[in-house]
Amino acid sequence: MLSHRATAQSAIHADPVRSSSAYYAPHRSYEAANSLEQQMQLMGAVMSYPRNTEIFGEDEPADFLYKVVSGSVRTSKILSDGRRQIGGFYLPGDIFGLEFAATHALSAEAVTDAKVLVVKRSALNALAGRDASVAARLFALTGRELHRAQERIVLLVKSAQERVAGFLLEMSERLALDDAIELPMSRQDIADYLGLTIETVSRTLTSLESAAAIEVTTARRIRLRNRSALSRMNA
Repeated sequence: MLSHRATAQSAIHADPVRSSSAYYAPHRSYEAANSLEQQMQLMGAVMSYPRNTEIFGEDEPADFLYKVVSGSVRTSKILSDGRRQIGGFYLPGDIFGLEFAATHALSAEAVTDAKVLVVKRSALNALAGRDASVAARLFALTGRELHRAQERIVLLVKSAQERVAGFLLEMSERLALDDAIELPMSRQDIADYLGLTIETVSRTLTSLESAAAIEVTTARRIRLRNRSALSRMNA
């Protein structure tokens, strides 16, 4: 059976009518596209990944760049003591797989059933050499990933309450919802992202609910009742 990396390679070069899990975007002139995202749509293939399926592994060659079309994706690393550290969550529209080296520092998996646009990194790099706007966008995305890495360092000195409050505000903003958040990830995922135990995450959510800052309506649906209070906790 082909690996996911080999399958992605084949899908990008295959006839689009041969596969239902990967397809080409409509053919248009590259000159007509004026953004990195449009170029990716032209140059790549959409792959389907069932829940918990690996998209790429740690230390594998970083030959592709990825954009979430639907569903959600997490990046993670297994530490020497067996614990898992989640590096980030990627939602529809997010681009991931940007690396500062030739190999992936983290692995990536589908949190839910997901569709991901896969594009060859070498093709985008060549395009960036010819198109300043694409180069600028790639630079900005790389800078954003670096900023996220720096924020994670700060996260480790925060209290559990500050971490959970900040996470809820972040997800609310990224999911573009007003008050209710439908989280695609599990409590264990949240714990591994925040560097906490699942018990601490659950206790903190209960504490925030008791303080009338949030309302936990289901295991994954949370309503933000007092954003100001959450913001103060996260300050």
